[in-house]
Amino acid sequence: MTYGRRAFLGGLAASAGALALPRAATSAPLATVRELGALRFGLYQNNQPWSFEEDGKVVGIDADIARALAEHFGVRPDLALFPADEEVSDDLRNVVWRGGLLGFRKCDVMMHVPFDRTFAAREDQVVILAPYYRESFGAACASGMPECEGMPTEFRGKRLAAELDSIPDFYLIGNFGGILRSDVTHYTSGFDAVAAVKAGSADLAVATDAQIQSALSHAPGDGAKRRKGPLPAMLSPGWDVGIAVDEKSRSLGFAIEEQMDAMMADGRMTAIFAKYGVDWRPASAVAPVA
Repeated sequence: MTYGRRAFLGGLAASAGALALPRAATSAPLATVRELGALRFGLYQNNQPWSFEEDGKVVGIDADIARALAEHFGVRPDLALFPADEEVSDDLRNVVWRGGLLGFRKCDVMMHVPFDRTFAAREDQVVILAPYYRESFGAACASGMPECEGMPTEFRGKRLAAELDSIPDFYLIGNFGGILRSDVTHYTSGFDAVAAVKAGSADLAVATDAQIQSALSHAPGDGAKRRKGPLPAMLSPGWDVGIAVDEKSRSLGFAIEEQMDAMMADGRMTAIFAKYGVDWRPASAVAPVA
């Protein structure tokens, strides 16, 4: 998934505050889901560690959460990978409330949606709810890179890595007078960018915290470390991640939200994240779970 133009809609606006939603059920699609025996989830493709293919199977944090939810409701999980469009609004249209023009059948639930009040108010065809993680950006550096904790201007001349057309990409090539632009190599995902550092083919990568943690623990190689300090001039303070359902499917969304709350409370959410090397962090829109 590209955390660039889409993150400007969701991630950079996260400081606007938590989203409050009325719990008035307008329809009861949950009964239909149980009758059909399947719950269809839309997952971003090539979005490691959240959703990706491995040995012909859809895996990742979001995939495991989806399977746990389907098991709770006693139905089969139908996991549908889709490519990210230009904007999250396009993804919501193609995945949740209309379906894709090229035959992609719409889903009951879309995972990994920015949970933000301002953004959600514009998306009146869907309901965004159930925040389950707090995401932010960071950096991973080669183990022997002394400038890792320094100012980004000190990265000049180093082999820098970022996902193409992402906020980390814009951060590196657009800030600091553009002096880092020629040092940046683009990768298909933030996970791959961090993996390049660990493999020794890059000196520093900027990516999301989840991508950094997962790549450092799962990608081949051992030559990387995580930057401890925040990135100067990084505009995004972080953002909450939630789900989306059709506006007519509020009862399904609320049932899922309740079950996800239970998963956060009893440790199952933490265990799913840990499987992929990521520390689970509760969304800022909800009180921390003891």
